Amino acid sequence: MFADQTWLARAIWLTLAGAILWALVQWQLELAFVAAATLVLSLAPVFVARWADIHVPPSFIAAVAFFVGATLFLGEVFDFYERFWWWDIAMHGTSAIAFGLIGFVLVFMMFQGDRFAAPPLPLAFLAFCFAIFMGTAWEVFEFGMDELFGLNMQKSGLRDTMGDLIVNMVGALIGAGTGYGYLRGRARGGLSGVIDEFVERNPRFFRRLRK
Repeated sequence: MFADQTWLARAIWLTLAGAILWALVQWQLELAFVAAATLVLSLAPVFVARWADIHVPPSFIAAVAFFVGATLFLGEVFDFYERFWWWDIAMHGTSAIAFGLIGFVLVFMMFQGDRFAAPPLPLAFLAFCFAIFMGTAWEVFEFGMDELFGLNMQKSGLRDTMGDLIVNMVGALIGAGTGYGYLRGRARGGLSGVIDEFVERNPRFFRRLRK
C-alpha cells in the first residue's frame, strides 16, 4: 500500500511521524496534536481508496500529503501564513482546483465514462458545487479549531474567511472547467492528465468510455 507511493509522500509521512515523537519527548502537546492531525489527514486518502477499492494515482496522493502538510504543519506551526502573504492564496487555490477535479470524476463515474451521455455543463456545475462545499467545510473546520483549541487559523476573521472563499471559487472554476474541457474533447495534458490517469487506473468505473 505504501510501497507504491512516491518518495515525496513517504518523506512527508516520515517527517510528520518524527515531529510527533519529538514533540512528545519535549512535551509540546500542541505541536504533537497538529503534527498528528496532519499525518492522519494526509494518510486518509490512502485508506479510503483501499476501502473503496479505488486506484488513486500516487502523484495525487503525494499532492494531498504535500497540501495538508503545507496547510496545517508549515502554515500553523512555522507560521508560513504570516511569513508569506501568498501562502494562504496558494493553499486554498490549489485545493479548490483539486476538489473541482475530484467532484468531476465522482459525477463522471455515475455515467460510467460515457462522454456522450454526460452533459458537460451540468456535470461541470456539480463539480464546481462540490469544490465550493469542501472549501466551505474547511472554513468551518478552521472556525472550530480556533474556538475549541485556541488556534488562530482564521487570522483576521471575517476578512480572511471571505478572501478564502473567493479564492476557492476561482480554483473551483478552474477544476470544473478542466472537467468541462475534458468532456468536450478540448483538454489535453495538464490538469486533464490527472483525469486520464484516474480513468486508466479504474476501468471498471468507466466501462462505457469511448475515446
